[in-house]
Order: sequence, then structure tokens, then C-alpha cells
Amino acid sequence: MNKRTFIKTLCAAPLSLWAAEKQKLTNWAGNLTYGTDRVQEAGSVEEVRAFVRSHGKLKVLGTRHCFNNIADSRDQLLSLKPMHEVVAIDGDARTVTVDAGISYGQLSPYLESKGWALHNLASLPHISVAGACSTATHGSGEGNGNLATAVVGLEMVTAGGDLVKLSKAQDGEAFRGAVVGLGALGAITKVTLAVQPTYQVRQYVYEDMPLTQVRDHFDEIQASGYSVSLFTDWQKKRVNEVWIKSRVGASGFAGPAEFFGAKLATRNLHPIAEIPAENCTEQMGVAGPWYERLPHFKMGFTPSAGKELQTEYFVPRAQAVDAILAVERLREQVSPHLLISEIRTIAADDLWMSMAYRRPSVALHFTWKPDWPAVRQVLPVIERELGVYACRPHWGKLFAMEGAVVRGRYERLPEFLALAKQYDPKGKFRNEFLNRNVFGG
Repeated sequence: MNKRTFIKTLCAAPLSLWAAEKQKLTNWAGNLTYGTDRVQEAGSVEEVRAFVRSHGKLKVLGTRHCFNNIADSRDQLLSLKPMHEVVAIDGDARTVTVDAGISYGQLSPYLESKGWALHNLASLPHISVAGACSTATHGSGEGNGNLATAVVGLEMVTAGGDLVKLSKAQDGEAFRGAVVGLGALGAITKVTLAVQPTYQVRQYVYEDMPLTQVRDHFDEIQASGYSVSLFTDWQKKRVNEVWIKSRVGASGFAGPAEFFGAKLATRNLHPIAEIPAENCTEQMGVAGPWYERLPHFKMGFTPSAGKELQTEYFVPRAQAVDAILAVERLREQVSPHLLISEIRTIAADDLWMSMAYRRPSVALHFTWKPDWPAVRQVLPVIERELGVYACRPHWGKLFAMEGAVVRGRYERLPEFLALAKQYDPKGKFRNEFLNRNVFGG
């Protein structure tokens, strides 16, 4: 089945097709059924502490947007979804403190109403603040760090049920190790984020940029906006769509009719052109609040065309063009299984387990058709090509890389393991994913 037929089938399929599978606890995409259906919700910090004390093994479950089993458990799952309040805004310090269960879609309109904003958002506003930061989930932008770089304070419950507070100002290295904690250190209960005065964003979309322009002008293309995404199916030696998000101001992107060989779109588009754009954020240069433009998808819609799989690899920014061309050479192997790819830049950070640790990065993202046996075969092929760039896979997405290889890509891993031993000496929060890719057990 080709991509166009596949998409039409998904878009036309009634929800009842998935009803049987939805009876079991699955992730958002439906590709993972969790190892247990024992899920306990906690509505307060004291309930979290009591639950952690009374269980020998558990995992904290967020909004279930990870495509792999990083948050899975065969024993017990703890959901903090009821804990979704904004605790406090400190205008002098320019921070907001929130409960761990709050999503960006819940937090952002509240911040806007108070005159504040975040520096960046991911493609989806549906994800939880704590879960996104714990996996180094990101947005885009040459000068923008991932979502975890906004964190200036953490509160978490450790394996013994103790409440620990860490701050960027006071706890230095331990803080930098804990922010992208992968769920291995404890149950996060509150997060404090840096905020800034609210701002407006315009979004323009361009179609059909020749790959030669990307090769020759990648730096200029990425520097054109506050956040820039390139969407491609790796066919016809082109980038299908270029999304440029620009902060309104003196240096904002002007939206010319042509941009490095690509034509300005005359209507709103979905990243997959065959899908209607009603669930996408407003384009056509119409200015709007930051939180209604930085994500690709609106909060009120399910962004997926249906079931899908996702993979993403981070390579050094300096080697972006070489890595892009390396993947393009695999187009005959990649394209049959692909819905769309996205290419974005992310600034370097100092968070130990971040994919962009001390490395300005380019993320090569793949949204696949839901055919895991086929995708499973092509992932090693991509990883071999990108291995020369010491690529780091996204912690919350699918990859085939051996755990030893993953561990070798993180120079601060020994310190992270020591931090985990301090907060969770018996491995209460570990699971199969963490043992394979982080602890080496």
C-alpha cells in the first residue's frame, strides 16, 4: 500500500477499529501495551510519598507519549495526572512552579493570561511538563535549548519516600544530572521553569525546496526564524515543506513569495500534505500568541493521522548537512515505510543525559507507518549511516541501537549512575529499558 492510500485509509477509519486494543492500557500511539494495568493515581505529594514507600518496584506514568517502554512496568504504575495545578508565579524571579502532571497545553494559556511565556514548546502541547523535561524532549531553534533547559528547580520523591528539592542556583552538578532524569531517580512532583514576557509569533510555510538549497544554504535557512522545521519524505530530492516560526519584532521573518527555491504556501498545510490542516496551528503569517504558533498542532485536536511510530536521532550541528545527505541516500529503503521526516536544530545544553549535552544538534525525526517489523529492519541501517556522527537517539522514541552503544554516547553517565544510586540504591524506579540502555544490567 502506498503512502497516499494508507493515509486515506487511516483518515477514513472509524474509531471502533481501535476499540478492542484501547481496552488495554496503551501509549498514545497504540504501539505499546504496558506490562501491567495496575495504575494508581496520586492527588498530592503525601499520596505520592505513601505510594512510593509501600511498593518495591514502580514507574511513574505521564501522558503516555513515549513510543518505547521507558515508562513501562510489570509491577505498578503511578499516575500524577490529578496533580496539574500552577503552584505559583514569581514575577521578580521570572519563574513558574507547577505540579508534575500539568501539560504544556494546560500551562501555556495560563501563563499567557498573566503576561508570561516559555522560551520553547514541542510539536505537541499535549505532553506533560515533567515527562517532557525528563526525556529531554525539544522544540526547535538555533538558539533554543530543549524544554528541560527551562527548568530551574525540581521537587521529587526518592525511593525511600523522602522529599528532595534541587535548584539550579544551589545544587549545581547534581541539579544538572537530575533534570533529564529518565524516571530513574524518583517521582517528580513539582517543576519550576524560567519564564519571560509574553510574545507573538508568525508562522510561514513554504513548499518544495530543492535539496541542493538545503545542502548549500542550511545555515541561512535555519537562521531565518526563531524556530525552523524541514519536512521531507526523502523523495524527489526536495524538502516537501519548510515551516518558519518567527517572533514578531524588528527582525522578524518577512515571508517573501520565494525562499531558497521554495514557494510560499497559499493555504494552511499539514506536515503530511495529504492530511487536512485543521488540527495544525495557524500559518499564513497571521500573528498569534507564542503557545498557539510554536507547536505544530493545536491542543484541542488529536495530532496523529492514526497509529504511527516515531524515531529520532541527534547529530552534531556542524555535521548536519552530511547527516541529511547520508539519510537521503537511503531513500529507497526508508521511504516505503515513512509518513514524513522532520529536521530541526536544538541548542547545546549542560544537562548530563540530554541528547544535546554540550553539543549544538540537529534532530532527524522519522514518523513511520505502524509496521514495526518493517521499521525494525530499517532502523539499524539508518543507525549505521549516522553512527559516524555519534548520533544519540531520543530517549522517548524507537531505536535499535545496542545499550552499550547508547551508554557510550554520554560522557557523564558514570556520574549519573552515582546519582541514581544515591536516590534509588535498590533500583526501585528501574525497568527493562533503563537496565538495557542506562545501567547496563
